[in-house]
Amino acid sequence: MTRRTTVKTAIGATGALALGVPVLAGTEAAASTSDESPGSQGLDGARTLVDPVLWYRTPAADWERESLPIGGGALGASVYGTLASERLTFNEKTLWTGGPGSAQGYDFGNWTAPRPGALAAVQQRLDSEGAIDPDSVAAELGQARRGYGAYQVFGDLRLDLPSAPAAPDASYRRALDLRTALATVAYTHQDVHHSREFFVSHPGNVIAGRLGADRPGQVSFTLRYTSPRSDFTATAAGDRLTVRGALKDNGLRFEAQIRVRTRGGRVTAGPDGTLTVTDADSAWFVLAAATDYADRYPAYRGDDPHRAVTRTVDEAAGTSYEKVRAAHVHDHGALFDRVALDIGQQLPDMPTDQLLARYTGGTSPSDRALEALFFQYGRYLLIASSRAGSLPANLQGVWNNSTTPPWSADYHSNINLQMNYWLAEVTNLAETTAPYDRYIEAMREPGRRTAMEMFGTSGWVVHNETNPYGFTGVHDWSTAFWFPEAAAWLTQQMYEHYRFSGSTGYLRSTAYPAMKEAAEFWLANLRTDPRDGLLVVTPSYSPEHGDFTAGAAMSQQIVHDLLTNTLEAARTLGDAPAFRSRLRTTLDRLDPGLRIGSWGQLQEWKADRDDPADDHRHVSHLFALHSGRQIEPGSNWAEAAKVSLGARGDGGTGWSKAWKINFWARLRDGDHSHKMLAEQLKSSTLPNLWDTHPPFQIDGNFGATSGIAEMLLQSQYDVIEILPALPAGWPEGSVRGLRARGGFTVDIEWSTGQARRVVITAGRSREVTVRSSLWPSGERTFKARAGSRYTLVAEG
Repeated sequence: MTRRTTVKTAIGATGALALGVPVLAGTEAAASTSDESPGSQGLDGARTLVDPVLWYRTPAADWERESLPIGGGALGASVYGTLASERLTFNEKTLWTGGPGSAQGYDFGNWTAPRPGALAAVQQRLDSEGAIDPDSVAAELGQARRGYGAYQVFGDLRLDLPSAPAAPDASYRRALDLRTALATVAYTHQDVHHSREFFVSHPGNVIAGRLGADRPGQVSFTLRYTSPRSDFTATAAGDRLTVRGALKDNGLRFEAQIRVRTRGGRVTAGPDGTLTVTDADSAWFVLAAATDYADRYPAYRGDDPHRAVTRTVDEAAGTSYEKVRAAHVHDHGALFDRVALDIGQQLPDMPTDQLLARYTGGTSPSDRALEALFFQYGRYLLIASSRAGSLPANLQGVWNNSTTPPWSADYHSNINLQMNYWLAEVTNLAETTAPYDRYIEAMREPGRRTAMEMFGTSGWVVHNETNPYGFTGVHDWSTAFWFPEAAAWLTQQMYEHYRFSGSTGYLRSTAYPAMKEAAEFWLANLRTDPRDGLLVVTPSYSPEHGDFTAGAAMSQQIVHDLLTNTLEAARTLGDAPAFRSRLRTTLDRLDPGLRIGSWGQLQEWKADRDDPADDHRHVSHLFALHSGRQIEPGSNWAEAAKVSLGARGDGGTGWSKAWKINFWARLRDGDHSHKMLAEQLKSSTLPNLWDTHPPFQIDGNFGATSGIAEMLLQSQYDVIEILPALPAGWPEGSVRGLRARGGFTVDIEWSTGQARRVVITAGRSREVTVRSSLWPSGERTFKARAGSRYTLVAEG
């Protein structure tokens, strides 16, 4: 029977019906409508999906491995579910030591004294010697870090329940529902069923919780605040507990207020700063917290938080728990429910830690259940840790239980901050990038100062690590202090936001100014390589190993990506022809950072010095493959990248494995991409499904979700590629709501490893090319109209 493909056009959002006329040669068009509900079933309506839930039969004994995270952007909390003394470790993302006012002093990472000729001397040595060991370069260009600071835990909210059992029995269940973003604890004791529910509301900017029982008068507890620091006072009056203080290191003022409301019973304030609920039918609390941090260079201080915290907590407490909860569930669901993934999973009645323990790499329905859950968990974590009005997600999202967290729980800009947002556009969470944009904008002013003081040029720059206080300079850890390409890489996400949305308003007002200024830095700082006359970055360093050289592959690829994106944007916006000409001329002279070495590898350095036994976790020289777009599948460069990736092996830390999921997907090897997902789940994932470096580092969660999306949909070359890297382990399935560049939303249904039905909803009127196994020729192009829905079906 002849295979036939049809394109069906549905009623758009405006109610206008696209005419049922042929849009592709050899196809037919017809009107169609749909009332499918995201997240509820496969595209054909044949199978209902199980809600993604993490659950456990015991309380959390360890914050990092077992606590359940809830968050609303600026605020986060970790739920333990302990019986006699419930514990919520909570965070407010601006509570940071260091910066202006720090007892250690603060210099933004800029050189504390001028170093005339220091940079030029290193460059001249590289011209003559070819390579310099990192310690030598750090001695010339680095300096000890002062006043950098660290993200701080706000404290613990403890609920002491005198009548709770000492240990859980078979009735105990602790869970986190990813669709509703509600963490729950349930147990039965002395024939009374007890329940707890916790969430962080982004609309209300509060942490909220409710304790209930199925018999009246059974809810009694004492609420108190604890902290590992001694820089606060805690007082209670009426139904309000107030925590107020200032960090000893930098004087940053902070405040939290908790109000408790009951149904039945009573609330009593204690002289020790506690609130006690006695004999209530149910009780609920709201917590608001803030600091006087402001993202304004150079002081980084704003208003005392007292008035804002009081207003926020009173607004929430002045309504009902049901209304606060409903607003939260609606707000979270409006983002989370946009995407549904069905890879044939069958979620067994098994706690998540046991599901993880028996994971074998995708050979049974329960294995696919864990993979689908892990995909949605990444989306959940980004919604919870990156919302408008807050700092972006840091190395731990928003969650932290320490005053000295690993790597300060900061912003590493040599991949980690970028990886946090790889999933945002493609998994339909574009709104979560607002904090990222604001953070980059706030970084530009201190970055200009660093560019001028360290390089003597215009533009803006930031190096390997940064904090909320505009740290754009250097420190002296020799293998991780020098990375001026970071600003260029950071602007990539902003340009991607434009490519997905098509908003020239956003491009003009937000993305392009940051891109152009980063490009101006490199137009001023690229140097001619005496070896071949090409323009190179020097000194350059391939994170986080090897020697300093001139023109390392990653450095060249990042600058190539920036200048290419900036030129495209300049043409779109009609920027000055002279500036566009400078970009084009520079790109023509730029070393592209692509060379094939003696054993067929993509070279990491300009000289052929790669060691085939090198299995370092960074595979930085493949930036041009992902997250760049310089290397296309099937090219000689792609084959060389495959050789390099194979030599590096399937090991590494959690985030490294996540990056490899994306690499292999871009190479169209779905099975190897799937293998890397399995490796990450088996050896780099904790029982609460947080990624571990080790220790916990959230970018691996985000990178894995991005990689799964890359297996199913790619569009980096302005072609919508359907199932470009589908693994054999997912032969049947569907995905709804992924986003493609150009303003398209894509739903896909497949069976026996082949696409069977694709629905494309156009957000803009434009020509679109779709590449899919739906057609023997593999590709079709048609004109799409904004608001219309196009159904592509393979018929046998």
